[in-house]
Amino acid sequence: MSQRKVLHVSEQPTGRVQGDFTVTPRVLLLSLLAIAIGFLSTGVAFVLLRLISFFTNLFYFHRWSIQLASPAENTLGGYAVLVPVLGALIIGLMARYGSERIRGHGIPEALESILINGSRVQPRLAILKPLSSAISIGSGGPFGAEGPIIMTGGAFGSMIAQLFHLSSAERKTLLVAGAAAGMSATFAAPLASVLLAVELLLFEWKPRSMIPVALASATAGAARRYIIGLGPLFPVPAHPVFIGPAGLAGCVLAGFLAGLLSALLTWAVYASEDVFHKLPIHWMWWPAIGGLVIGVGGLIFPQALGVGYDTIGALIQGDVPRRTIAGILLVKSIIWAVALGSGTSGGVLAPLLMMGGALGGLEGMFLPHEGVGFWPLISMGAILGGTMRSPFTAIVFAVELTHDFNALLPLLVANVLAYTVSVLLLKRSILTEKVSRRGFHLSREYSVDPLEILFAREVMRTYIAAFTTGTKVEEAANHLRPDHSPRGQHLYPVLDSEGGLAGVITRKDLRKLAAEHEGARAIGEFVRCAPAVAYANEPLRIIVDRMAASGFTRLPVLDAADGGKLVGMLSLDDLLRARARNLSEERDRERVVRIRLPFSSTATARKGP
Repeated sequence: MSQRKVLHVSEQPTGRVQGDFTVTPRVLLLSLLAIAIGFLSTGVAFVLLRLISFFTNLFYFHRWSIQLASPAENTLGGYAVLVPVLGALIIGLMARYGSERIRGHGIPEALESILINGSRVQPRLAILKPLSSAISIGSGGPFGAEGPIIMTGGAFGSMIAQLFHLSSAERKTLLVAGAAAGMSATFAAPLASVLLAVELLLFEWKPRSMIPVALASATAGAARRYIIGLGPLFPVPAHPVFIGPAGLAGCVLAGFLAGLLSALLTWAVYASEDVFHKLPIHWMWWPAIGGLVIGVGGLIFPQALGVGYDTIGALIQGDVPRRTIAGILLVKSIIWAVALGSGTSGGVLAPLLMMGGALGGLEGMFLPHEGVGFWPLISMGAILGGTMRSPFTAIVFAVELTHDFNALLPLLVANVLAYTVSVLLLKRSILTEKVSRRGFHLSREYSVDPLEILFAREVMRTYIAAFTTGTKVEEAANHLRPDHSPRGQHLYPVLDSEGGLAGVITRKDLRKLAAEHEGARAIGEFVRCAPAVAYANEPLRIIVDRMAASGFTRLPVLDAADGGKLVGMLSLDDLLRARARNLSEERDRERVVRIRLPFSSTATARKGP
């Protein structure tokens, strides 16, 4: 005889214990590989910095040397206008006949490799990217070395990962480890490099990825001491521990202005790119046009050429004349935006630091005096946070570049304000807009998946129909009528004589058996044994993964603490209701506590005559 059961379940969490993290011992292998990548990326950073010096000496001073040199000190006169054009022509040829992926400022290309190519990077990119960037910057390009080294370090990390039997997620970890190590070695900023990886490249916060990336960055930071030298890159005089209400109010204004400048610079870069896309010539020639703009700008304001670390250091020391500040804010920003829009090769961090420092120098003329270089430092951090939309990275980066830990509170205030203005004015950052323009959406918001904190017991249906193995097919088929079977149930658990789950059978199978005149046979002969199941105390995320892996969208729910007793059913509809519940918590607004004043008109009882 058929049995129809109405089941209920206790709300007490029982059964399997879920861990906080999903890390496995494979993280040890990835960590060892990441340490090796850290050493390699340090060497790559050293080579890139020396290549930049080499091409600077070659293009502007016609000598074979790797000693540090600034393009601003050249004596070429009007001929200096042609140097960036020559460098850009070489880059255009390299991009067309070598690899188009050398174009751009590095980080968007790293994002694309992660999002689109399964974290696979072409080996030739590891050679062409640093070479093209060194030519670009060495011929006067107003860029930094960090974007190219991030892409190059990522390329070497990806190449090493491809030599081993790894998953796409593990290759991503090693690609990002190389990128973080490259940035750590370039700027002596290991912690900021890890934060940049988390805020921008990893798209997750998990031990399986964070541990290898952190070890790679730390390795590069330590190895830098012996290959490149110690930090800080831009030391500053000591600033006050607390700057008072007037100083903090100045930080609010500095953050607001930095947010506006961030939005303006982002808009300028992509407006320039749009203009180049409308030109009736092949993109190979675009960098040459950008190079001509660089050359003219360098003739007007020579300090705008090259990386400009010396100018950033001068801004931090507070000994820069107003003409230099105006030249940075006007000339440097224009040639940088045009050059990036032309598709040449170069980074964005160093130019942003310079423009932020110039903004701070301008603010220092009217904001409270808090020490030499204080406002350039605060604005440098704020412009990074607003433009890259990575505020924690920007705060730590500014501190590691200067070792001024007293600036943490002012940097926090200014960065949050710049970040607020930027996210309200623009939908995407300067680093993600390029990815979006190629047809890919990239969310920069990180939160716990609601399916991770909702459990099967909270959304499963407990009013279900079930059969025993001895139930006849004909009797079971009679219970498929709407007045007998719970609405929407398409999968029926089948229980053995002891009440355990023997298997499942679908509504379609029952109807088919009844149509084939198998009604006299027991349903136990036709059940699907060892079905995919869910457990009452499992998070919905695990169940969704199980559905995806098995292909089944309806699962019996068992109570692991009660010997695997059947307690309910779970389907995709139930999961959608869980998602709807989360949306309701996000959107529905209500006043939970209402305050009623004792002498208000609504609280006073109305008296009769």
